Amino acid sequence: MTPAFDEVIHAPIRLRICVMLAPVASAGFQGLREDLDVADSVLSKHLKTLSEAGYVSLRREGAKGKRPTTWVTLTKAGRQALNGHLAALEQLAAQASSVTADNVTADK
Repeated sequence: MTPAFDEVIHAPIRLRICVMLAPVASAGFQGLREDLDVADSVLSKHLKTLSEAGYVSLRREGAKGKRPTTWVTLTKAGRQALNGHLAALEQLAAQASSVTADNVTADK
């Protein structure tokens, strides 16, 4: 996987959404909202951004007269972007952990 920092995914809620979707085929809107502990409008805004980037797909289904359920799926492009972003974060973490107290100078 080629590390590639992704500004769309990097926002904390969008990163958490992608990570939550990675191991499952799809997740319901309400379950995501509850797990993220955000308002419907906040989740909708982040899903719209991810959808416009092609990283998630949204599917609504429901019986007539009932509130439809929105299912969210991480797309192939979204999975690739997430993997690249996580690889870039791992590189940053490795760089940070390789810095020792000997080669860090304090501001005076």
